[in-house]
Amino acid sequence: MTLTQLKYFCETCRCHSITGAANELFVTQPAISLAIKELEAEFDITLFTRINNRLSLTEDGVRFYERASYILQYCNDMQFELSGLGKNLHPLRVGIPPILSSIFFPGMLDAFYHEYPDSCVSLEEYGSVRACKLILEDQLDVALVNMEMYNIDQLDSAILLHDQLVFCVAKNHPLAKRKSVSPEDLDNQNIILFNRDSVQNALLRSRFDSYHVKPNIIMQGSQLYTMLNFLRTGTVGCFLYSSTMAGLPKYRAIPLDPPLKTNIGIVWKKGRHLSNQMQNFIQFASKYYN
Repeated sequence: MTLTQLKYFCETCRCHSITGAANELFVTQPAISLAIKELEAEFDITLFTRINNRLSLTEDGVRFYERASYILQYCNDMQFELSGLGKNLHPLRVGIPPILSSIFFPGMLDAFYHEYPDSCVSLEEYGSVRACKLILEDQLDVALVNMEMYNIDQLDSAILLHDQLVFCVAKNHPLAKRKSVSPEDLDNQNIILFNRDSVQNALLRSRFDSYHVKPNIIMQGSQLYTMLNFLRTGTVGCFLYSSTMAGLPKYRAIPLDPPLKTNIGIVWKKGRHLSNQMQNFIQFASKYYN
């Protein structure tokens, strides 16, 4: 077994195709096929089945992929840590929802660099759903996400914040003086939701459906500045985390009735080798937000 064979195998898993893996790795298809055959012969297992021209992992293949991806990640992290060039070559890839990045993250990142000046972090904005998918595909190292996801148990995680969603409006909005808003209050109201790759979007739509209300969804976005420009008209509301409202004193944060509580956490792939930089970041984020 060689690292090259494992690399070819894992890329085939991600592409569900030998052709796709060959294109991604810039090698020939026979080279990919030979590597897979050699692994199957060495371990006396079948790694793939073919269904409608698409490769799917067997039960043995799934177990093999988990271990192979761990080995490759461990080797990459070891090379990064021992090369002395990690700051330039391998930044820690952190996924973060746009709303959180504009309010919470600048201060936290500055504090992290102050404590770990040799670290390098690359921020990528994604909704929680998309970020978790990229974690599982090894396209992100860690991500800050809304923890209210049906498949959160597929990841290792740590809770950073306990929060809730609130209805945010300008002070001249018709509902601005309300102490709380119910789902019925939002029927036919102009509202903005987060993007479809966010957990908040799914949670709110589920609530609207359960109460049989139909708000007028005028936009699904992720940029706080754009949302606030709509709010200034006094005819539109949006949903934000209550903790973000401390930085927005010009707007009213109205609690939902019943409340829609949520946890913000940090997630990473189960079973993955954690580099020193990943361990430092996870521990620092937990300490910083607590």
